[in-house]
Amino acid sequence: MSKQEESEHVEKYVLSTGIRVGTQVKTKFMLPFITKATNEGLYIIDSKKTLSRIQTAAKFINRATISKVLVCSGREYASTPIEKFCELTGATPMLGRFMPGTLTNPLLPYYLEPELVMVSDPQVDEQAVIEATNAGIAVIAISNTDNVTSKVDLVIPANNRGRKSLAAIYWLLAREILLQKGKLKGDESMKYEIDDFETKITEEELEEEAERISSLRTRSQRQ
Repeated sequence: MSKQEESEHVEKYVLSTGIRVGTQVKTKFMLPFITKATNEGLYIIDSKKTLSRIQTAAKFINRATISKVLVCSGREYASTPIEKFCELTGATPMLGRFMPGTLTNPLLPYYLEPELVMVSDPQVDEQAVIEATNAGIAVIAISNTDNVTSKVDLVIPANNRGRKSLAAIYWLLAREILLQKGKLKGDESMKYEIDDFETKITEEELEEEAERISSLRTRSQRQ
């Protein structure tokens, strides 16, 4: 498979994960990454820009000491993707609630001094973004159409709500990091597939997720 064919194959898979499906809200910060709106009122993210920013993010991360790259998320669906990403790359995970003072108070037992911080949602992970900014640490953020990214140094525009989307983003980023480092060849498979990066949920949770999506569509149609 040529590089162009591989790129096209990756892009087709990316589209199938819902990585480009945004929300019904757009901010001025995310306008450059939006291509159109669907009939349901959902804004669509330019997947080519997503893939390009993943390559740029990999370069940023590879310039840092990988163990000092802190990957944070208070979003449940990001837990497995981040765990797998950090296992493959050597980055440091921080899941769940971000404790105040983690990056700004040296007197705390859990104080950290990372070289780079990555978050899965600048709104959910606002505390991490604020503290990183105050400490002069660069921030990479996966950002949806409704996110405010004024304190983010590098935006990866993508659906940061979906399980499959988050799995795809972190898998693609891990792969790009390893490729750029020369630890992985272009035609070589990683230890994990994209499905392995996906946070698994129960049948009951699947039903609740389907009901939520159906409710969103109904409200959109009424509007």
